Amino acid sequence: MHMADALLTPAVGGTMYAVSAGALGYAAHKIRKDDLTDKKLPLMAVSGSFVFAAQMINFTIPATGSSGHICGGILLAGLLGGEPALLSIAAVLVIQCLLFADGGLLALGANIFNMGVIPCLIVYPLLMRPFLQKGISKKRIAAASILSCVIGLQLGAFSVVLETLASGVTELPFSTFVSLMQPIHLAIGFVEGLITVGVLIYVYSMRPEILESAASSEKLPLRVSIGRTVITLAILAALVGGGLSLYASSNPDGLEWAMERTAGTSELEREDGVHEAASRIQEQTSLLPDYDFADGEGTGTTASGLIGAAVTAALAAAAGGLLAATRKKGNFAS
Repeated sequence: MHMADALLTPAVGGTMYAVSAGALGYAAHKIRKDDLTDKKLPLMAVSGSFVFAAQMINFTIPATGSSGHICGGILLAGLLGGEPALLSIAAVLVIQCLLFADGGLLALGANIFNMGVIPCLIVYPLLMRPFLQKGISKKRIAAASILSCVIGLQLGAFSVVLETLASGVTELPFSTFVSLMQPIHLAIGFVEGLITVGVLIYVYSMRPEILESAASSEKLPLRVSIGRTVITLAILAALVGGGLSLYASSNPDGLEWAMERTAGTSELEREDGVHEAASRIQEQTSLLPDYDFADGEGTGTTASGLIGAAVTAALAAAAGGLLAATRKKGNFAS
């Protein structure tokens, strides 16, 4: 569901940057205020890298000719809580945009909103967290995860439609586009829910305190060791990004599929100074465009998965570490 720049006008793209920046600012303030980072720093890093790797695997949606991948917002929120999860998913999307040209630079604010703000700051606190606060069990995790992923994807897909409508993309008329976007992302959301269930229940079986801490918006107790969980997620990220990504479906994802059936193409174009400037910047920053080496022979998938997972982990950890450091500095000064 990564939007390309051609789907947005500069005005809409800029507005979504402002909205997402405000949401990230709120999340950072909340994390710093509640001191949620110290113990969760390694967890933020490896869970972000795992989601990056998992997003490289497109799974086929039977009988449609389409595919989908997880967005990961609900999975991250289940592990970290909504605000830390937003920082982690934002790190994933920034790395995808700048290093791999996945999603447009002008559209980055919209992508963070659709795949990060909606699941982490809207669906998780309003739906999943209250459900889990009544008592965490494997059945509750399963029900809450599937429902939250489905609703999160539905809201995200509808947000994409509204953003293209506001941008005046005449090639994607509202009624046709929305009638295709919502059903295909209903299927994708259900599969993402199943994947989220598997990961969260596995972590819950190892360290129930991790999910309990996220649901209660409290720090992990110092006595709780998360080393095994961190190592497991790091290994999974390497295996998924470096190995399983080679077997991703080649079918167009849900957004591309809906665009092709609405406009006859998934690659719309806009020619103006802002779009051209964004494209030039992205060309300069993309070391492995489309998750491949410059020759475009398809041999760079493994390297992309490993590099992207590592850089995402570093960026997520750096963001959390900066917040932890500024809180400690503030405490010392006071």
